[in-house]
Amino acid sequence: MTNTRQPTLFIPHGGGPCFFMDDPAGNWTGMAAYLRSIAASLPERPKAILVVSGHWETRGFAFTGAATPPLVYDYGGFPAHTYEIRYDSPGDPALATRAADLLRSAGLTASVDPTRGLDHGVFIPMKVAFPDADIPVVEMSVDRDLDPALHAAAGRALAPLRDEGVLIVGSGMSFHNMRGYGDPRFTAPSEAFDQWLTAAVEADPTARAAALGHWAEAPAGRLSHPREEHLLPLMVAAAASDQPGTQVYGERVLQTAISGYRFN
Repeated sequence: MTNTRQPTLFIPHGGGPCFFMDDPAGNWTGMAAYLRSIAASLPERPKAILVVSGHWETRGFAFTGAATPPLVYDYGGFPAHTYEIRYDSPGDPALATRAADLLRSAGLTASVDPTRGLDHGVFIPMKVAFPDADIPVVEMSVDRDLDPALHAAAGRALAPLRDEGVLIVGSGMSFHNMRGYGDPRFTAPSEAFDQWLTAAVEADPTARAAALGHWAEAPAGRLSHPREEHLLPLMVAAAASDQPGTQVYGERVLQTAISGYRFN
């Protein structure tokens, strides 16, 4: 049997446990609807999901290797019930080892962490997108040096997993300036960066790689990402594809432009 090639995705994971809280203003309604649409948009059910989270930074890259990964409630100040959210998906130690081996073969530093759990950059959006928690999930860290080229190299190395039934997901936010959310002064700059980012993603892969490698020079680039850990998962997802990307989600959230992308 052969697997159908899975796309790669860059998804917004929202703010903390936002999808599981009262939301009378409907701030997260559209984003939640996009996440819920992902499963039906795939060519077939993934055998496993590899999620690159902007909330786990390591020296080199690391993968969760637990057979039953715990959850890391790495958010603070939210209602008590949000610390009781469960997402009891199985892990996939073999996939973690395979992914680490692919990176090492490409000359990158990679390890498997047998105890690390899934942080909210993984279990919150996955609980919305795949609520049955019956698909194995492995989390991948970002490298703490925050080098776009390094993350692109990791994405290229991981590309073979797509033909093995693995869905590669970059989980972050296309705009991530905590001071900007809800502030109308950030609307225009966030939209300028969003337009640039979408054009970069939708360019041919060579031009895309060059643009994303210099994202900080984009209009309002550094204003949109004072620190780029939430943008780097995009570098991995994009580089794992040799096709132009597509904007599959775009919305103004808390007065800032937010996008999600797909790469076939």
